[in-house]
Amino acid sequence: MKSKFAVFAMIGMLVFFFSCGKDDIEKGIDCVGQSFFIKLTHTADASNSKKINYAIEYTGSYTLKSVKWTFGDGTTETVAGTSTSHTYTAAGTYTVKADVTVENGSSSCTSSPTKSVVVE
Repeated sequence: MKSKFAVFAMIGMLVFFFSCGKDDIEKGIDCVGQSFFIKLTHTADASNSKKINYAIEYTGSYTLKSVKWTFGDGTTETVAGTSTSHTYTAAGTYTVKADVTVENGSSSCTSSPTKSVVVE
């Protein structure tokens, strides 16, 4: 019984692999490669410790299209630029995520770096 399952699993993987065109595979590799050029940074505002300034540093070869920020307190924001600020209502540790979408011609991909941020 296990050997039949293994055979069907292998056939399924082969069908999936060969149904993807060369362009699809290259786009996937490009997207993974571009994620290495994305860095999420943050600093606390000098006058308000609950206000955190966030930035994306992107040094890849695509055009940065947008950044959707998820601040870890239920708040989200989509911006066209690389930076934003967010003021938290309470101190704590928050998991921040930036869905960074880059594009190259008609192709685009999204990478999502995350960071744990301590707000005092």
